[in-house]
Amino acid sequence: MSKNKTQPNEASVKEFINDLEQEQRRIDALKSLDMYEQITGLPAKMWGGSIIGFGEYHYKYESGREGNFFKSGFSPRKNSMTYYIMSGFPEYKLLLQELGKHKTGKSCLYIKKLDDVNLDILNKIIAHSFNEMNKKYPD
Repeated sequence: MSKNKTQPNEASVKEFINDLEQEQRRIDALKSLDMYEQITGLPAKMWGGSIIGFGEYHYKYESGREGNFFKSGFSPRKNSMTYYIMSGFPEYKLLLQELGKHKTGKSCLYIKKLDDVNLDILNKIIAHSFNEMNKKYPD
């Protein structure tokens, strides 16, 4: 069975953020780190080389593939901040309408800079997503 490429590791989250080239990305990553720590109540952990994750769960697909992944997290990518969101909750689409400038992918929310969005709404999206993950994958 193949192992998930993105694994938790002992790399320093603060060092990773401090080493980001773009100043705006560093600022946004520090704000995001603070948001996630307050919302989840969990410590940040590096997953792979560029994802900051919170919590962990075990998944198993019908195909037999299984592994562990973070319940919630973000990555300060070069082009945008990427937020990993469990989007199945009822308020998701309404909250996105109030968020501000963003793009979405399957389970990702892309934001160029946090100044472009309503941080209270982003907090709600992250909190709802994290709560959904906790319901689906209780500890």
